Amino acid sequence: MAKPKTISNTKKQSFISVPSQIINSLSSSSLQSLLVSPKRSSSGSFFLVCKHTCRSPRVWLFALFLFGLVGMLRLGWNVNTVIPFSPYPHPCPQTQQNIDPIGRNHDSSAVVDAGNLGQPPHHEELGEFWKQPDGMGYRPCLDFSREYRKASESIVKGRSKYLLVVVSGGISQQRNQIVDAVVIARILGAAVVVPILQVNVIWGDESEFSDIFDLAHFKSVLEDDVRILSSLPSTHVMTRPVEERRTPLHVSPQWIRSRYLKRINREGVLLLRGLDSRLSKDLPPDLQKLRCKVAFQALKFAPQILELGNKLAQRMQGKGPYLALHLQMEKDVWVRTGCSPGLSKEFDELIQDERRRFPELLTSKSNVTYRERKLAGLCPLNAFEVTRLLKALEAPRNARIYWAGGQPLGGKEALSPLTREFPHFYNKDDLALPGELEPFAKKASFMAAIDFTVSKKSDVFMPSHGGNMGHAIQGQRAFSGHKST
Repeated sequence: MAKPKTISNTKKQSFISVPSQIINSLSSSSLQSLLVSPKRSSSGSFFLVCKHTCRSPRVWLFALFLFGLVGMLRLGWNVNTVIPFSPYPHPCPQTQQNIDPIGRNHDSSAVVDAGNLGQPPHHEELGEFWKQPDGMGYRPCLDFSREYRKASESIVKGRSKYLLVVVSGGISQQRNQIVDAVVIARILGAAVVVPILQVNVIWGDESEFSDIFDLAHFKSVLEDDVRILSSLPSTHVMTRPVEERRTPLHVSPQWIRSRYLKRINREGVLLLRGLDSRLSKDLPPDLQKLRCKVAFQALKFAPQILELGNKLAQRMQGKGPYLALHLQMEKDVWVRTGCSPGLSKEFDELIQDERRRFPELLTSKSNVTYRERKLAGLCPLNAFEVTRLLKALEAPRNARIYWAGGQPLGGKEALSPLTREFPHFYNKDDLALPGELEPFAKKASFMAAIDFTVSKKSDVFMPSHGGNMGHAIQGQRAFSGHKST
């Protein structure tokens, strides 16, 4: 008589760990089919297995776990309420947004009408290039902690400490320094005097803060975080401020307190220069939220800039989606980065000669060769390289492209590789009506702010170099609804 086969006790049970994202994508029926084994044709074999395994308490516990899991799924437990990849519960309520077929968020404050410029095509007619990224449930959240809000009362009412800052560079560098100045003032518990914009050596722009940014809006948005003053109070006008020029890169809040707190408490006024990239990017949550609040909510461009920028954006949107391309091909860019424009031997020699005459303009390391910079991805792309990249990304030939930036070295001829492949190529001069740009003609910061506005509203944005403006627009687009970059 044949002996029945027995199950070896040496075999160990194995478990598969399934990520929550996969569980989220499965229905309850799918999970049940994965977790519950199918019935076998022979009932005898089932009782034979049960005879040897059902006595184990591990089996009963595992069965109870499966029963409870399937029961929760059948009761409609919504696992999608947990944000993917986030170990923390989300504190901000979900708001309903109106999104058009290509994923743009409609701003209820926008008042520009496209008129008879035509309507955008339906999403069925648009290719993969225009597809917008999935935000995975992430959205802006600027809810500050109770401790932060409690400390705000005394900071906003303070009348003994004042921070003066002088910011330099182009408009994107100035924005970064203004953001850091507000956060540093918060760390020190000081009031911020409206930042002074240093006249740029290259562009010669003498614009003041209120010329470029909406000062009333800036004060209003930050009124619960820091005190903003248009000028020093009369009690401190004659005070000689403590001046600091040597702040190292990426300093922490602890370093700022240890270095500046005693001095500002004693003197009352602290003057900081050259804040570019001085404050660490790794800040406590409340200070990081303040940084986002300043950059993406408080620093709003002046009404005349927004009005014209919105008009140009609407003219681009009139016939469908558009790509904003930030080209950095100006003469000073090639000089500063230590790279060659690749146009001709004549232009390469021109840049090298300029670099020898003004070595202080070279911001990259002088001991790195052009080829090493190029291979490391530190050089801006020229028009030929941008064209190859767009074609590799499968940008349609009829794509409407808005190019932001100053006039490139070599003029229109330098852009010919792009315009041959993508003929629908425009900048602010092409879109503006006669006289619209005239008030801003000799103000580089105004022109850059208009480019910033049109680029922010584009369906796809691509920079030719990882500069300050490209990073600023990328952050703004992520904060405004995960627009394609």
